[in-house]
Amino acid sequence: MSETAVSQSASSQSVSSKFALSDFNAESNPKDIIAWALEQHPDLIMPSAFNINGIVLMDFAAQAGYTGEVVFVDTDYHFPETLNTYAALERKYPQFKFVTLNANLEDTQQYLIDTDACCAVRKVAPLQDYLAQKNPSALLNGRSRDQADTRASIGFVEQGKRKRINPLAYWTREMLEGYVKEHELPINPMYWDGFLSIGCWPCTRAVRPGEDARAGRWAGQAKTECGLWVGEKAL
Repeated sequence: MSETAVSQSASSQSVSSKFALSDFNAESNPKDIIAWALEQHPDLIMPSAFNINGIVLMDFAAQAGYTGEVVFVDTDYHFPETLNTYAALERKYPQFKFVTLNANLEDTQQYLIDTDACCAVRKVAPLQDYLAQKNPSALLNGRSRDQADTRASIGFVEQGKRKRINPLAYWTREMLEGYVKEHELPINPMYWDGFLSIGCWPCTRAVRPGEDARAGRWAGQAKTECGLWVGEKAL
């Protein structure tokens, strides 16, 4: 092997060994965690609903060199503000490959009868079907511990059907808001009106003082998750 090849090989090994999962803690820069994830999982895919966590995650991903897919499931029930935010993010991050999925169902107002079934067919199924085709080894997502009790113990990596990488696991709402303001990121304007977690309009309300960030989702029901991250059909 030539001296140049040896040098390139050593450099490659140095880059690939720059980060290890055990190196990370609550103070770690999310960009470094994403860089590690890209080394381990070059086929990484990022699902997103364009909430504040997801937008901060996108900005860190761009810094880390991510150029993969950002996958959005259009349930046909999103707020116009959400779709406008999507368009703004497409303009800001042209290096990403934005993908929109849709179940192409008629409006049966199923959400009035069974919200679990509505989420299952309009949100979970399209993404599950798409991931079955793409078969990525890992997903990059913006969930954090302080969003809800159901997420209070998540770490940087979870093992589901595939690995789930959570670079913002330890970030608080205050940290997210500070980052968005400092970097002037496009964010759904409804957030500043108390809609701290924005899903479909029939099942989303503003959060009241003292409630967690996801309390406005399916308010008044036992339901706290759509089924993407928790449940029998979780990703």
